[in-house]
Amino acid sequence: MGFSLSVSQADAVLRALKKDYRVYAPKRFPKQGRYSDTDIIRYAEVDSFADIVWDTKSDYPAKEVITPIQQAIFYFTEDEYRASKVKTKPILLLARPCDINAQRIQARIYAGNGGYDDLYYIRVRELVKFAVMDCNGGDDTCFCVSMGTNRTDDYALALKFSADGLLVQVADESFAPYFQDMPQAEYSHAFVEENELKVTIPDLSDKAVRMALKSHSMWQEYNSRCISCGACTVACSTCTCFTTRDVIYGVNPEVGERRRVTASCQISGFDQMAGQSEFRSTAADRMRYKVLHKFHDYKARFGEEHMCVGCGRCTHRCPELISITATVNKVSAAVEEIKASMASQ
Repeated sequence: MGFSLSVSQADAVLRALKKDYRVYAPKRFPKQGRYSDTDIIRYAEVDSFADIVWDTKSDYPAKEVITPIQQAIFYFTEDEYRASKVKTKPILLLARPCDINAQRIQARIYAGNGGYDDLYYIRVRELVKFAVMDCNGGDDTCFCVSMGTNRTDDYALALKFSADGLLVQVADESFAPYFQDMPQAEYSHAFVEENELKVTIPDLSDKAVRMALKSHSMWQEYNSRCISCGACTVACSTCTCFTTRDVIYGVNPEVGERRRVTASCQISGFDQMAGQSEFRSTAADRMRYKVLHKFHDYKARFGEEHMCVGCGRCTHRCPELISITATVNKVSAAVEEIKASMASQ
């Protein structure tokens, strides 16, 4: 079932949806960007068609709606504690296929990982339905096709935006009443088939190759390039690492809240243990850990796909212009070099 809506008709549908759903989409925040007089695009509730940024990739991923950078997990006094509450109104989340696929990846970590379900993830994720936004192939940092995340069937609505309005495909019949009396049109969502960037995923199935790769000289360039700021992991669609932090109210140390706060494996001290020792004490070590986790370890554990969805936000947000695609291609070249060296011995 398809519809063709003008801007005013799209606003009317959005108003109707907002009676039953919290509607989140990429939204522009003027002059809140990294540099002076620059904007930032991140997910937030929207009230009108004009609020939705549909022609530019958001700086931060859709996961912030489900797992915010900071969230209260419980409140405490000296005598008791109380779990934080969550809004129960359902969520309609407008996202591109890579971000929708990222939630499937996150769910394997947060829900059912070793028999443990993360309450704070599940109680929000169960409220979410997706509306897939059309994508013209992304920008010059996207490589979703290489990762196989350019398609999804997890959506209630499919949307194609233009300056004049909106084409809609209704996949979930429970949404059909919101489009009652709206002009019908033939529309089937088309997914991206090619990106400007292409990535060669390294073959790391051989343990001996993996061990040799860990000490390969290619990693050393990141000691001089990476500043260990963690911007790449905060912007990542699939990273799940967090720490906890207690926030004290006023001067009474017995009253406050415990928050879950996004953490980054790229920041020095992330893996610090008692005695101040670290497993990965250099930027090169931390970069190697992140890249191999995304392009080997996750798939080795869960057995289905790699952890990276090819959104390219890490490249876009890196202040040192480190490209994840260039890095992975370097890893692939290093693997072939190692295999050739082993074959010649």
